Amino acid sequence: MNPRTLDLYGFAVPETVPWTLALTALLSIAALIAARRLQLEGLSLWQTAVELFCSWIRETVREVVDEDPAPYVPLIGTLMLFIALSNVLSVVPFARPPTAELSTTVALALVVFVAVPFYGIRRHGFRGYLASYVKPNPILLPLNLLGEVTRTVALSVRLFGNVMSGQLIGAILLVVAGALFPVPLLLLGLLTGIIQAYIFGILAAVYIAAALQTDAPSETPTEEVAPQ
Repeated sequence: MNPRTLDLYGFAVPETVPWTLALTALLSIAALIAARRLQLEGLSLWQTAVELFCSWIRETVREVVDEDPAPYVPLIGTLMLFIALSNVLSVVPFARPPTAELSTTVALALVVFVAVPFYGIRRHGFRGYLASYVKPNPILLPLNLLGEVTRTVALSVRLFGNVMSGQLIGAILLVVAGALFPVPLLLLGLLTGIIQAYIFGILAAVYIAAALQTDAPSETPTEEVAPQ
C-alpha cells in the first residue's frame, strides 16, 4: 500500500482526507461556538480575535473589489482560514496537511473557478457576463476561455508546490542535520504557509473583482430619470 494512502475497506484513501475532515469539523464547531457566544458588551478575547479577523478580511476585500465587500467576505475569509490552518499542519509532527495533496488544492481552485462566474452572472446577467468573453473582439473568445482554465491550474499548482517544497526541505534537513537545525526553517515555512493563504485569497478577490467590473452591460433594468 502506498504510504500516502490508507486502506479503507479495500479502497486506497489519501491520508490527507482524515485531516481535511477533521479540520473542516473543527472550523465548523468553532464557528458555531463563536456565533452563540457573541455579545455587545464585555467582549471576550475569543470574540475580539474573531472581530479583528473579520474586520481585516472586510477591509482587504473592500480594497480589491472597490465596493461593499459583504457578499464576498464569507467565501474569501473561509478560503484564507482553511488554507492557513492547513498549512500550519505542515509543522505538526506526523500530520499531513490537506494542501500537501494536489487534489485538495485543485478542489479549492475549482471553488474560485465556480465563484467567479457566479458573482459575474449575478451582477451582469447571464448574457451580459458571457458577452465579456468576446470583447473587444470575438476572436479573443478561445484565449479568454483558456485564461479561465490556466489561472485555475496556476492557483492549485502554486499552493501545492509551496506546501510540498517546504515539507520536503524540512524532512531532508531533519535527516541530515538533526532535530534542532530545521526548527528555524519550519518557522519560516509556517510564515510562508500563512502568506500563501493570503495570496490565494487575494487572487480569488481579484478574479471576482474582474468579473464584477467587466464593461459588459448589466441586464438589471435601470430607473429612468424624468426630465425636469
